[in-house]
Amino acid sequence: MASSATFIPRRVASSRSPRTTSSRSSSSRNPTTALLSIKPVYADAIFAGTKRFEFRRSIFRHDIRVVVVYITSPVGQVVGEFKVEDIITDDVDALWNRTESQAGIDREGFFSYFSGRDVGHAIAIGKVKRYREPLDINAAYGVRPPQSFLYL
Repeated sequence: MASSATFIPRRVASSRSPRTTSSRSSSSRNPTTALLSIKPVYADAIFAGTKRFEFRRSIFRHDIRVVVVYITSPVGQVVGEFKVEDIITDDVDALWNRTESQAGIDREGFFSYFSGRDVGHAIAIGKVKRYREPLDINAAYGVRPPQSFLYL
């Protein structure tokens, strides 16, 4: 079975369901920054440079250029950000084949995360910036941690 990659241009809205974001998003009509909740092990790998793709079951509907990283429990802080180089949308098998060398996750974890999904998304991580001091999410942005992501 041949797989064909689908690239969703980040300047064009996806035809996917509009239920891909948190209800606690910014009032901005066209946000360019999103805050993602990321588990500590994966956030550490992003900032160490060993994880070059952040995987998502659902993806942004806006042209996001910067991702702010909120590390989930037990850290519970905003620790940095990264530039979005690209977003790859593909069937799950092809997505793994294209990203495995810099996925920062093992095969079993990847396929477990995408279990029950035909299509997955990979955010290609560009320039990474770790903040000197972590930020409290509520004090810095006036929001609670999102389950997946929210627009800033």
